Amino acid sequence: MSCFASRKARAASIPRATSGYRVSLAALLALCVSITSQPTPSAAGDVTFADYAAAAVNTLEQMWYDGGRWRMCSLPECRRQNSDWGADSLTYTLFMRWETTHDRSLQPYFAGLARTFVRYAQICREQTCTRWSDVPAWDAVAALRDYEAGGEDLAVLADAREAFDAVDRSPVYALGACPSILYQQPFGGATRLKTLETDSNLIKAALLLYRHTGNQEYLKKAMTRYDAVRRYYLDPDVPLYTVYVFDDGRRCVQLPHRFYASVNGNMIDAGLRLYDATSDRRYLREAIATAKAVDGDLIDGRKIFVDEQAENDIEEPLVEAMFELAAQRRQPFARDWILRNAEAAASARSPDGNFGRFFDGPPPTGAVTAWQTNGGFALMIAAAALAPQAGPVSDAWLGASYIPRDAAALPLTITVHGSSIALIGTIGDRCCEGGHARVFVDGIETFDQRGIWQNKSSSGRRLPHSVLFAWRWSVPGAHTIRIEPGIPNAKEGGPYLHLEGYLVK
Repeated sequence: MSCFASRKARAASIPRATSGYRVSLAALLALCVSITSQPTPSAAGDVTFADYAAAAVNTLEQMWYDGGRWRMCSLPECRRQNSDWGADSLTYTLFMRWETTHDRSLQPYFAGLARTFVRYAQICREQTCTRWSDVPAWDAVAALRDYEAGGEDLAVLADAREAFDAVDRSPVYALGACPSILYQQPFGGATRLKTLETDSNLIKAALLLYRHTGNQEYLKKAMTRYDAVRRYYLDPDVPLYTVYVFDDGRRCVQLPHRFYASVNGNMIDAGLRLYDATSDRRYLREAIATAKAVDGDLIDGRKIFVDEQAENDIEEPLVEAMFELAAQRRQPFARDWILRNAEAAASARSPDGNFGRFFDGPPPTGAVTAWQTNGGFALMIAAAALAPQAGPVSDAWLGASYIPRDAAALPLTITVHGSSIALIGTIGDRCCEGGHARVFVDGIETFDQRGIWQNKSSSGRRLPHSVLFAWRWSVPGAHTIRIEPGIPNAKEGGPYLHLEGYLVK
């Protein structure tokens, strides 16, 4: 798609009653999206999850897909690629649509992606690989999804194997005091960080390779890595996995309570697939325990999933895992989670068909990235498969008021009387890594202690007028948000916050 709307036309297309806060005209110079990105009402006049899912796929195809690669944000100048977790999240989402519908019209998109996969055998030799380990791991899963949905092309399967081997067989990651989990950078880099993004995706890829090849070695690798992940990444008090471990060569220490949607979704998936492969019920119990902890702990005041805005997490793997529990394992809580969150996310959808990162947040008015929008797309696809004729309400933030407040000093306290709040600022304000803050809601720190990691921008851009944090309560009342300095660490940096205002309903 090559047409671009004018600034004036795009600005006019955003209803002021629903945006509620200042609109970035630069962000509104987005891709021209056809009318099919809006949900089409059924014959009965209701807009259903089936309608939202169809609109989500149209937006994926028309706005995000570009000749075998994915756009990384909604601005025309954003890069296109078919590698790493932002791009791969959209491949996963497209696969979910194929898996739930077997829609043959998706085949050309998978064929286009197959032509642009990274060939790791050519660029990542054993002794010279300089890529971060999670990149080939994400890519291996994406290639395996394409292999299944795109017609089982053996060349695509070979691409997936090469991506998996680039990490699994490399000597530059399995080092340190706990070599059974992998460094993100070769030899640990400057941060000495290990990330569950690498290990959880290697488990997922190994289990998919086992399914498609029957090779028992892949199953053994998955089982061994799964046990190592539970030893080093599992929280000591709740059945959730933090994403980061620091390994300085002497000891391995968790960065606690960084409960990313992506890695917890991957570990739920790992438990389910290992149970299917081995019939060992401990894997099933562990998967369900993690999913129930997501359902019970990573929520706002309305029991909607809340994923703090860091822009280096994706939500599709969690939606995918919950859908598997709901559709294949007949777990009522997982079905309720999908439908409850999809109902909320309908209000986080912008007029151009994209979703904000916070399912219970307002529609985005600034530029949207692949990292932000994939979760809403996946939710609508999953909800359509479970309850196609159910219809969400999409005006939860209608009439919200925007209060300008230029604030950077910490600690910061905001007291409101209402049922909803969204903090607005620039993602990547000091682009693009260190700078974060802790968030306390009515005196209690958010369960995921990442809080607001404002300066992290995976797209490598400053993204003004973004939602930094959103929270809704079940009933209106007097509520307090307190933001305190983030505790410095080698990955997230030191304290930082720069607020431009907030939206209150």
